Amino acid sequence: MIARQIALSAIALTALAAGAAMAQDTKPMADNMAKVEKCYGVSMAGKNDCAAGPGTTCAGTAKMDYQANAWKNVPAGTCTTIKTPKGMGSLTPMKS
Repeated sequence: MIARQIALSAIALTALAAGAAMAQDTKPMADNMAKVEKCYGVSMAGKNDCAAGPGTTCAGTAKMDYQANAWKNVPAGTCTTIKTPKGMGSLTPMKS
């Protein structure tokens, strides 16, 4: 009976330790996500990260280079400085 209680206690402690380790692993990922921003009008055809407008699903669905409603993740603070043949990058979807 005592051996059983010790085994159950060991399993519970192991589960708690694993949960704490997994919780710590998510912080660096969250920090990296904060360092990028969506930049519209800068992706090449088929190279967008997501949201290429009506009739498309997600990543890789931009039909043309520099599509105004398709975005690409770029380093935070750089979007509006990216120059394309159609103008500068935008933090919001643009009209085609």
